[in-house]
Amino acid sequence: MLDIEELKDKRIAVLLSGGVDSSVVVYELVRQGFQPDCFYIKIGSDETDEWDCSMEEDMEMATAVAHKYGCRLEVVDCHHEYWEQVTRYTMEKVRAGLTPNPDVMCNRLIKFGAFHEKRGKDYELIATGHYAQTESLNNIKWLCTAPDPVKDQTDFLAQITDWQLQKAIFPIGHYVKDEVRQIAEREHLVSATRKDSQGICFLGKVDYNEYVRRYLGEKDGDVVELETGKVIGVHHGHWFHTIGQRKGLGLGGGPWFVVKKDVDQNIIYVSHGYDPQTAYSQDFRIRDFHSLNGVLPPEEVTFKIRHTPDFSNAVLEPVAPLTSHPSSLATNEYIVHSAVPIHGVAPGQFCVIYDAQHHRCYGSGEISL
Repeated sequence: MLDIEELKDKRIAVLLSGGVDSSVVVYELVRQGFQPDCFYIKIGSDETDEWDCSMEEDMEMATAVAHKYGCRLEVVDCHHEYWEQVTRYTMEKVRAGLTPNPDVMCNRLIKFGAFHEKRGKDYELIATGHYAQTESLNNIKWLCTAPDPVKDQTDFLAQITDWQLQKAIFPIGHYVKDEVRQIAEREHLVSATRKDSQGICFLGKVDYNEYVRRYLGEKDGDVVELETGKVIGVHHGHWFHTIGQRKGLGLGGGPWFVVKKDVDQNIIYVSHGYDPQTAYSQDFRIRDFHSLNGVLPPEEVTFKIRHTPDFSNAVLEPVAPLTSHPSSLATNEYIVHSAVPIHGVAPGQFCVIYDAQHHRCYGSGEISL
């Protein structure tokens, strides 16, 4: 629930995307007596035919919602920043054979980054439609999970900085998705029946492989069966495939799983069967652990490595000098000792760390080789 005292006498900016979640954010704030200013972050270029972007429809929805509640709407162009920062991060990781998460970095670099530099500095609080919550304990602000385990988005927020967390509020974070839909329908919001966006943040209907192909092109390589060393197929670039991948391999006699990649030789190794030992990891290293609020995690934690409702228990073993300062990068390193083997652990993914009750989020680190 929103802390009304936290919002009192503060200027609030709402990041209004045109989707149902951010639309209900505006309703929630206005319902409780606040008059936020709304901002649509423009990321897609004007080449809408090329990218099949949904920006025009987004803008129509956002304009209608802002008008309904008498809120000012402004478009903030972050196209250059997105392609220079988030796209560059993604392509560098993919080219190196890693598994990046553009949405995680979009929150840090764009929604709470570039937007803040352009317009957010004028506001004490920035409201988004994320399914997440915050709470204060002993003067420390925590990022906490939402009651809807399927929609919880704390994993996408686990790289924002401490000052960004201080400014962030999530007015619908205490709802489950069905409740948000019901509110939107009851209030006759134009976005009430709009489908949730899929794929990379802000890319509309763009397919991820097309996104990668545009920047890295194609390069044919062998698909090799791990156990036999036999070439059983051809792929069009190791960057189109991730560890643990099952779909889209185009191989007969499946199921097949990607279990290893040779980046230098452009070889994809696959294994036949549902439970290949090489596809599971129980102990793995994470580097550059980023604390959300300066508090380092305890020994016994829960974690997740992908957007899923499930958490896994683990013991954290620190293996590098620790610092509690959240802005200190490349200093905190751990080995994650999972209680159970985890499928598809891939370097480049973020491992998000929570308390033992998977309620408070400590932050995240990048899985390394």
